[in-house]
Amino acid sequence: MRNAALVLGIIAGMIGMLVGFFSWGYTAAVEHWGEVPDLFEQVNNVNLVRAGALLAPMLAIAGGAMARSRALWGGILMVLSAGGMYAAFDFNVFTMFPISFALLGGILAIAAGKPDEEKAHF
Repeated sequence: MRNAALVLGIIAGMIGMLVGFFSWGYTAAVEHWGEVPDLFEQVNNVNLVRAGALLAPMLAIAGGAMARSRALWGGILMVLSAGGMYAAFDFNVFTMFPISFALLGGILAIAAGKPDEEKAHF
């Protein structure tokens, strides 16, 4: 379960980085060139989108990397990442996989208490 959490967290972070690049770029482009009514309009909370674009993928990758040695901490980071992506980007066709992978990886990491190693985190 720890290996699955590791893979899911890293994949979630990589896909989340793509969503984050485009989200940050979109907010910067609208800020620089201005809004085009009914085509390009600024998001309601630019700072939330930009913070989510930076922090959420980073938490997913860090949580996935920690999932083998510190499953509880890695799982918590991945669940926080899923929540951050949901808050910043909402749940849509571009975010369904990173949010789902980060959440599932976090649940698997938290659930991996004793089966893999003698040292449980509970």
